[in-house]
Amino acid sequence: MKNKKQGKWIERTQPLRGNPGFEEEGQYFNGRKEGLWRRYNLQGDVLAMENYRWGLFNGICQYYTLDGLEHEESYKALDPDKEYDTIEVPDLFASNVFKKVVIKNEGYALKHGKWTFYDPRTGFILKTQSYIRDSLENPLAVFGVKQKPLNDSAAVDIKKKALALKTKEILEWEKKNAGKKKVKVRDGSTGY
Repeated sequence: MKNKKQGKWIERTQPLRGNPGFEEEGQYFNGRKEGLWRRYNLQGDVLAMENYRWGLFNGICQYYTLDGLEHEESYKALDPDKEYDTIEVPDLFASNVFKKVVIKNEGYALKHGKWTFYDPRTGFILKTQSYIRDSLENPLAVFGVKQKPLNDSAAVDIKKKALALKTKEILEWEKKNAGKKKVKVRDGSTGY
């Protein structure tokens, strides 16, 4: 009635400009992909198994070659009907500490969870990556460096180093102007 796709569908994409064609099968709910969708090449071999929620990736998505499983990805979908959403963002200076941040929701899926890359012929794991809300959990793992959790003394050391980088003139100016009333600058905002 509202011109939105509902129920089970099979969609076919023809080969175009050197890109191979494929078929997808899954379910629509109110015009958005929902649940498990399978993608096949035109010969019937499985290319991908993707999970959707609100038309966005959500959960484990697996991608295949003719030899076998190539990699697995994990996502978390944000509800596209909400204009703003609250997500937890990891603190840069303390491990296992998250801050809630309100963001403008542009309707996308966050990388969230374990990503695993396989050798399709042998099935051996080539590498793994862990994401927390679209951020790599340990970006230095690519170089073989293990993340060490920062304790309170390490955070204090970082603050001391930042303070040591200030020049004598900056410290004098901050000391001189510490008790002064702050002047409001007109920046053109309306205050909403």
